[in-house]
Amino acid sequence: MSPSPYRPGPGDTPGVTPTEIKIGGVFPFSGPASSIGQVGRGVLAYVQSINDRGGINGRKINYVTLDDAYSPPKAFEHARRLVEKDEIAFIFSQLGTAGNTAVAKYLAGKKVPTIAIVTGATKFTNVKDYPLTTTGLVSYDTEGKIYAKYLMRALPTAKYAILYQNDDLGRDYVNAFKAILGTDFDKRVVTASYEVTEPTVDSQVVRLKSSGAQALFIAGTPKFAAQAIRRAAETGWKATIIINFPSSSVAGTLKPAGLDNSVGVIVGTPNKDPEDRNWKDDEGVKAYRTFFEKYLAGSDISNTSYLTGYQQGMVLELILKQCGDDLSRDNIIKQAKSLKDLVLATALPGVKINTTASNNMIWTQLQLQRWTGTRNSSARSSTRAPSSEKVGLGPTAG
Repeated sequence: MSPSPYRPGPGDTPGVTPTEIKIGGVFPFSGPASSIGQVGRGVLAYVQSINDRGGINGRKINYVTLDDAYSPPKAFEHARRLVEKDEIAFIFSQLGTAGNTAVAKYLAGKKVPTIAIVTGATKFTNVKDYPLTTTGLVSYDTEGKIYAKYLMRALPTAKYAILYQNDDLGRDYVNAFKAILGTDFDKRVVTASYEVTEPTVDSQVVRLKSSGAQALFIAGTPKFAAQAIRRAAETGWKATIIINFPSSSVAGTLKPAGLDNSVGVIVGTPNKDPEDRNWKDDEGVKAYRTFFEKYLAGSDISNTSYLTGYQQGMVLELILKQCGDDLSRDNIIKQAKSLKDLVLATALPGVKINTTASNNMIWTQLQLQRWTGTRNSSARSSTRAPSSEKVGLGPTAG
């Protein structure tokens, strides 16, 4: 008896048939991080567009996505199901630092690649420790260092406040500030943490304001970033506010915080804002808007988590094209680490993707933007990782 389509014989890749490749993804479609869970919707939409164009190398993509509600135990349960029941070829774009941490050892033991995971947790950039992984965000360590250097230039004598999520995500940003400020950190920085299970961060914001800090950096997820921006405004705290890239969405963070409350908020991003009038005639943005109208009709285009998913889909498409007919797991991870000078049309000018055997980070550049009240206005220079200490930060445009 011949093996079933998803029960391959020796040496074959699970999930791969002559007409299909099955790939898994885990996202917080519900729960406290549901806004950024829309990355998964963006990937699904882009995969549908690939299949509508006939697939890749004769194969359609069967992208199986599951909702972990930002819960690590659920993430682990879903990873096991994807590997053992659905028999996927690899995991693509799983979102969340805690969730990816929960499944990492299991997936490594099963020799399942985890490609373009949506976390910037610094530990995942260690190629030796995570040989089957590539990351889909600029590392939080690099991003945090960029913000620390910006504040040291913009407010060189001020005290800084950091509100951070009490997990690897938040702690990576705090450690980045410590690396830049060194022995001055304890004298110039006040911190407060929160758990994702907490209903609000109002009390933490009030406590940070009382420190007299002139800047507030929020290292967390959109729900809590929105709460912090709104509470700062309600208390009359006129701090320079910076939010991390995972909280950069207008729809996911700034609208819930109040667009007026968010004026002046700064964030680093590698992407063009599809609602910024500066890009209205840009071919890449126009193509994205056309795609959005067809595959994500009724969704809010100002939630740039969809754009992240769209770009993730483009990366997946290129990796599979480079694989050709060799869809072994060894070749999948090899091609994921062989992206050279890839320019995505929705990325900011000068931002390129390069991965190698020793660099598993898809994104290594950011540009600072400031919310004007109606749009994000781009800075004039970009910054590149991992040599963040060598770059110059141009002023953010107002």
